[in-house]
This record gives sequence, structure tokens and C-alpha cells, in this order.
Amino acid sequence: MSDLNALRQSYLDRISTAADAEALEQVRLAALGKKGEISGMMKELGRMTPEERQTRGAELNRLKDEIDAALRARKQGLEDAALDARLKEEWLDVTLPGRPRTQGTIHPISQVTEEVTAIFADMGFRVAEGPQIESDWFNFDALNIPPEHPARQEHDTFFMARAGGDSRPPHVLRTHTSPVQIRAMQASGAPIRVICPGRVYRMDMDQTHTPMFHQVEGLALGKGISMANLKWTLEEFCRAFFEVDEVELRFRASHFPFTEPSAEVDIRCSWEGGKLTIGQGESWLEILGSGMVHPKVLAAGGIDPEEWQGFAFGMGIDRIAMLKYGIPDLRAFFESDLRWLRHYGFAAGDAPSISGGLSR
Repeated sequence: MSDLNALRQSYLDRISTAADAEALEQVRLAALGKKGEISGMMKELGRMTPEERQTRGAELNRLKDEIDAALRARKQGLEDAALDARLKEEWLDVTLPGRPRTQGTIHPISQVTEEVTAIFADMGFRVAEGPQIESDWFNFDALNIPPEHPARQEHDTFFMARAGGDSRPPHVLRTHTSPVQIRAMQASGAPIRVICPGRVYRMDMDQTHTPMFHQVEGLALGKGISMANLKWTLEEFCRAFFEVDEVELRFRASHFPFTEPSAEVDIRCSWEGGKLTIGQGESWLEILGSGMVHPKVLAAGGIDPEEWQGFAFGMGIDRIAMLKYGIPDLRAFFESDLRWLRHYGFAAGDAPSISGGLSR
């Protein structure tokens, strides 16, 4: 037993004086490793009598447990000491501002779509949606667009490719969101008030046109609805969207196959100093097309034109976004990088309120 006491004391002394984790690991290997001294003594138990093995084994197990406990205690002590030393050397100024994080931004098109939706929702219009790939009938025929109309030619419209022998009616990438009006009339009947925002596709590409852009169209049907109701609706929208108190709109007679009478709508503005100001000045700027829904369009939507009438309008979301936020080139919506989005984009907190505008 005396030899084990001396061995115990020797290892406890070495453990207590180990200067670091590496030195402590060397002591562990010397005592308890596969080739360690105590491990070797445990292997000799097999050559002893059962009585000797019982006594010697218990003594070696106690020694092993004691050495292991001392090793763990010393290891924890070394780790605590290292942490204390690090805390004394390092410090943190909690009064410093936090590190800035890169934040995502909302694309101006998404933001303006939400603004427009909120403004028209305040006037009782709900959102209607439809497919971006439309049949020739919904995109043209139901809207009273005749077969000889230029929009029905391949130089203006994206027609879907068809395999030989496919006899289905032609399908196109929708050229406007007007087909959604037909679908909404067929689904809900009259009276109805809807807006139809979404992507549309035409074969254009210049500073003010892109092959894909965004439109919002509106439809209101009822009994006794007139151009006066259309004028009030558009004036209220322009006041809320452009955030001006005074709005003057000019209706110019025009022609659209799906409305009769039809009118282009201009808004009074000024360009002083190269800056656009809505609501004042001596200039006019075209912003949308409108009119009373043609009886043939009502009939295509399943509405009796002898009983119901209403107005429709359509405007480019990209275009009114450019006007409101001073974006100079329509192509920038699709071709610019993150620096452009950081300049024109909106923080996530810039959500439109139900009465239009932004709530920050």
C-alpha cells in the first residue's frame, strides 16, 4: 500500500504544478494512458490470486479515480485562470454604436404597386388577378380588338410557340391586364369595382418602353355610372398618389377598342429647372388612358349592356413610379445594380397606409 501512496503523492504533485494544458496532458498520459504507469499496474491483476486481485484492484481503482479527479480539477483551474487573464487584457465598450448591418430594400415597382392598391382600396376597389399567358380570345377578341389591329401582329405581341398539328387557339404573353377585367366580370358579375395590377409584355425597347413592364387597370360597373365618376376617381387617386392638394386633369378624346367614349388623361405640371412638379405650372403630362366600357366588352364579360354601364382606366406602374420618385430611365428598373436600388429602393418600414402615401 505504501508504494501506491508514494505513487499517488508523486502524481498529485505533478498535477498541481502543471503550468498549462499541454503539461497536464503529459501527466495524464504518464499515469492513465494506455502505456501509463497505473494502467500497467491494472494489467498485472490478471496474474494475481482472486484474494490479491480483489484487494489490489480496489486500491488501484481508488488511485485511478483520485488521479482522474485531480486532473479534471486542475484542468478547470487552468481554464479559469486563462479566462481571468483574458478578461483583464480585453475589454468591451458597451457605449459604442452597433456595427451596421446591410438591409434589404423594397423595389420601387413593388412599393408603388402597394401604394396604388392601398389608395384604390380606400375607394372600394378590390384586387383581381389573372394568368400572364392568355388566350387570344381573352387578350384581344373579348376586348373588341379586331383581327386587323396592329397589336395582334407578331411585331407587337409575343405569341406562344406551337408544335405542328396543335389546333388549340393561339396564346400570348398578355399585352395588358385588361383580360383580368373580363375574367372578373365573368366570375363576379355586376356591380363590381376592381383594379388589376400585374406584369404585361410587348415587343418594345427604348428609354420609355421595355419588353416587360407593369400596369394597373381599373374597372367600375354599376347603374348610372358616368364619365363624371371616372373623373372624380382619377382626381382622388392623383391627389393621394402624388401627395398634392390641387390636381387638374385634362381629358382628351381618343380611341380604344374596349371603351366608348375614350379619353387620354393629362395632368397639369411644370418642368422648371428640369424638375417635374405635379399639380401646378403651364405644362401637361399624359399619365393614363380611360373611357366608358364598350357594350361589346360588357357582353363578353357576361354583363347585360342594357342594364349596366361603367368606366375603365389603365396606367403604367413603372411610369408613375418614375414620375413620383424622379427615376430618369425606365430601363433602370431592370438593368441597374444594387447601388441603384439603394438609391431608389424603400426600407421595409416604408409601408403604404390604407389611405395612400407612406407611413414610416
